[in-house]
Amino acid sequence: MGVVDPGGPIPGLVLICGPSRGGKSEWAEHLLTSLPPGNPVTYLATGGLHPDDADWQQRLRLHRERRPAHWGLREVGGGLAEALAPGQGLEGQTLLIDALGNWVAAHLDLDGPGWQNELAVLLQALEGRRDAMTLLVAEEVGWGVVPPTRIGGCFRDRCGEAVGLVAQRAAEHWLVVAGRALPLHRLALPVPRHRC
Repeated sequence: MGVVDPGGPIPGLVLICGPSRGGKSEWAEHLLTSLPPGNPVTYLATGGLHPDDADWQQRLRLHRERRPAHWGLREVGGGLAEALAPGQGLEGQTLLIDALGNWVAAHLDLDGPGWQNELAVLLQALEGRRDAMTLLVAEEVGWGVVPPTRIGGCFRDRCGEAVGLVAQRAAEHWLVVAGRALPLHRLALPVPRHRC
C-alpha cells in the first residue's frame, strides 16, 4: 500500500507529542475535560501489560488513577489500526490513544515495505475517523543520543516518521515538554517535505 501524500487536516485529530515524562498524557486528558458530560471517551492503550516490570506497573497504575471512572479502556497493543476500523464499536466515540511509540515498537520486526504498509493502514484508519475526536499521544525520541544499536536506530527513525506524518494530518498539534504545552498548530510553520 505505501504511505500516500497527505490531504488536508483530519477534523478532530489532535496530536500531542513530546519527550518522556514531559506531561503528554496529562495534557491529552486535560483537553478532554472540556467535553460535555455524557460524551463517551475510550482510552486505547498500545503498551503491553508486562506484569513482571514493577516500574511499568507503577506507570499503568498512575494512568488508571488519573482517568475518570466512566472512560472506557481497550488494550489494543500493535493492533491499533484494526481497533480503529469500522465495525469495532468505536464509531462516533472520542478516543485517546496512548501512545504511538508502543505501536511503533510492536512493528519493528517488519521489513521496510511491510512497515510502510502498516503505517499507511494506520493513517487510513485515522482518516476514517473524520466524524469524531481522536487524541493521539506520541513520543519525540530523536532529541538525545544517537542509539548505539540497529534496533534502537530503527525505532527512532520509524517513530519520527510516524509522528511527522500524523502531524501533517492533525487539525491540532501540541508539543508538551517540561510540563508546558505549546500549540504548534498556532505557533509553527510546517517544514516543506521533498521526497526522493
